[in-house]
Amino acid sequence: MKENEIAILMAAGLGTRMRPLTEHIPKPLVSVCGTPLIETVIQGLQLRGVKKIYVVVGYLKEKFTYLEEKYANLKLIENKEYLEKNNISSLYAVGDILGSADCFICEADLYVTDKTVFLKEFSQSCYFGKMVLGYSADWAFTVDNRRIVKIGKGGIDAYNMAGVSYWKKEDAYLIRTAIQKAYQTPGHESLFWDEIVNQELNDIFVTVEKIPSDCIVEIDTLEELQQMDNTYEMAK
Repeated sequence: MKENEIAILMAAGLGTRMRPLTEHIPKPLVSVCGTPLIETVIQGLQLRGVKKIYVVVGYLKEKFTYLEEKYANLKLIENKEYLEKNNISSLYAVGDILGSADCFICEADLYVTDKTVFLKEFSQSCYFGKMVLGYSADWAFTVDNRRIVKIGKGGIDAYNMAGVSYWKKEDAYLIRTAIQKAYQTPGHESLFWDEIVNQELNDIFVTVEKIPSDCIVEIDTLEELQQMDNTYEMAK
């Protein structure tokens, strides 16, 4: 049991790229092979023994209430700004929870095929990363001697974000402070929380935790969903 660890799952978004499916169900609750995406993440965290899981909700928030009944160590937190601001608002919504303990920060719409990926031991803060050969327009890391020195969209032969990161308590506290500071400046509304981390890389030592490309799958479109679960073929 990891009594000193918590997790924050970001589940507030609209999931627009998967419409019309997400018009009536939030994307993290879309099932793949019988299991809602978010529960594949939760099950991995439960396997590790994370003490508390906080799920930040917004769009169709009432659909998530069953999770609090199903998982005793799970609590929902509402992001009331999800329509007006980018995902920086979800970490702002958790307030001083961020920085109170060693912490996973996870996207809630991932399909985790190998739950043991959460059993790794971490000596420092890290992003899970998947190597992508050639050019990728997705979020990627520039790495120098194991250390992440830049986070941004686009990369060639680079480790791409996998949607899971792990933060030592003191680093999570620095991120929380930087987010609260950013909230005082115009333009913060459009920021991804990872852009805040990028600004703080001189003060936070972050590495890439390399994972196989198939153990955490990001499903962004109906076409990708159909590839993973052929029961959705009729959605074409």
